[in-house]
Amino acid sequence: MSKVVIVGSLNLDFVVQVATLPQRGETLPGSGFLTLPGGKGANQACAVGRLSQPGTAAMIGCVGMDVYGAQLQESLRAAGVNHRYVRGTMEASTGIALILVEASGQNQIVVVPGANEYLRPKDVTEALSLLSGTHLLLQLETPLETVTAAAAHARDLGMMVILDPAPARSLPEELLRNVNILTPNESEALALMGISGNYISLADAPDVARQLLSLGPQQVILKLGEKGAFLAMSEGAQHFPARAVEAKDTTAAGDCFNGALATGLAEGMTMDAAIAFANVAASISITRLGAQASLPIRAEVEQILTR
Repeated sequence: MSKVVIVGSLNLDFVVQVATLPQRGETLPGSGFLTLPGGKGANQACAVGRLSQPGTAAMIGCVGMDVYGAQLQESLRAAGVNHRYVRGTMEASTGIALILVEASGQNQIVVVPGANEYLRPKDVTEALSLLSGTHLLLQLETPLETVTAAAAHARDLGMMVILDPAPARSLPEELLRNVNILTPNESEALALMGISGNYISLADAPDVARQLLSLGPQQVILKLGEKGAFLAMSEGAQHFPARAVEAKDTTAAGDCFNGALATGLAEGMTMDAAIAFANVAASISITRLGAQASLPIRAEVEQILTR
C-alpha cells in the first residue's frame, strides 16, 4: 500500500544559472544550463520516495506522450515512487518550467502547464479509491477543480489532506474546509488573505496564521525560509527555527519540506518531530542545484538530527 499519495504536476525544468536575476528588458549572460525533472507534484513525490521505503509514495498526474513525459516517469521510478497512475495524453505536450537561478540561490520561474491541465477529477478520485493511502499531498499546478475534488474525496476516504497552496492565489472555502494542514510560504499566505507581498516577520506570523486558520484548515504551517517554520492550530502555536546553511538553489525547498512532512506524519511522528524532520530535509536541499537532484535521502537527514 502507498501511504502517501501525491496529486500534482510533472514538469521538465530548464534551468539557467546567472549571477543576478535580470530586470525587465535586460539581457544577461548565463553561466550554466541544465535540463532536470521537476514540477511541484513530482518533486514532492520524489522527496517522499527518497526519504521512505520503496512504494510508500504514489503519484497521480498527467504527462504528454513525448520524450519529456517518459523522462519524468523514469525519475519517479528511480526515486521509488509508484507512477502507475500518471496518465499520458495526446492533447498536450508535457509541462515545462523555465527557471533562472542567481548566485544567492534565489530564483524566478515561469511554468507552461501543458499536460498538467488535463488531469481530470475522475482520474484522481478513481486512483485514490484504488490506492488506499493515508496521506494526500496537493499543490495548485493542476486544475483547481481537480485539486478540490481530490481533497473532498480524500477526506471521504479518511485520509489526511496536506495542501501546498502554490502557485500563490486565492482559494475557495469548498477546498480549504477539506484541508487538514495548509503549508503556504510567505507570498502564498499573503495571497490567501488578499494581500500582495512576500515577507512575513516572526512577530506577524501568529496573526497571519490565525487568519489562515479562520479560512477552514485545521492546522497551518507557515514556511518562512531562513526564519524557519511556524505551526498554528486551535490548541496553540510554535516556531521552529531553520538550520543555517549556505543556499545555492531554493527551487525545491518548499517541495522538499512538504514531502518530508508527509513522510514523517505517515510514519507516525508527532507534528513537532515531523516539522523538525522537514526543516532539516529542506535545509539540505537548498545547498544543491536543481529540484529533484537536490532532494536528500533518509540517511542524510538522520545524520543531522542525531548530532
